[in-house]
Amino acid sequence: MKAYYLIPLLFLSACSSTPKLVLQPQPQPLAADTVRYPEVLHAYHVGRYADPNDDLIMHEQHVVYRVEENTRWDLRPATTGSNAILPATPIARDSAFAPAPVNDAILAEVNSQRLATAQIMMQARTLSSALSQFQIALQQTKTNFQETALLRVTVNDMQKRLDALAAAQSPVAPISTTNEAPDSLSP
Repeated sequence: MKAYYLIPLLFLSACSSTPKLVLQPQPQPLAADTVRYPEVLHAYHVGRYADPNDDLIMHEQHVVYRVEENTRWDLRPATTGSNAILPATPIARDSAFAPAPVNDAILAEVNSQRLATAQIMMQARTLSSALSQFQIALQQTKTNFQETALLRVTVNDMQKRLDALAAAQSPVAPISTTNEAPDSLSP
């Protein structure tokens, strides 16, 4: 009796077949805030064939693309946060304006960079003030040098005039070193 129960089980297992997995392409999901649906294209592979309008023309194997569904407006209501005219579209953000990720290491580095920047700015101000003082001293030195050169030229002119006067002047009577009154007959 036991053998009879096994025979139907053998028939059931022999008739079973593995199901074939059929993969169909999924339509691309629409973005949440699109305005139009995209068009749907299908490619058809066509083999070699003779042109039905002209027997003298033959076409080679190629692909024919057919527009199955044209674009159309998306009439679904817009998501919240949009106005009646334009739907809320995601705006591409510039990473320079996005907040930086925050953790202790980043905060410590940012604070050390701020401190270093403040120190550099103070040193720059100090150097700037020293440079301006140096420029003032340099200008004063240039002015003093010009005045000194002018005074030397003036002194040299005066020396030349004194030498010319001394050479042009007649011999002078010797000056006596005594306290006696000069004699009109004395040499």
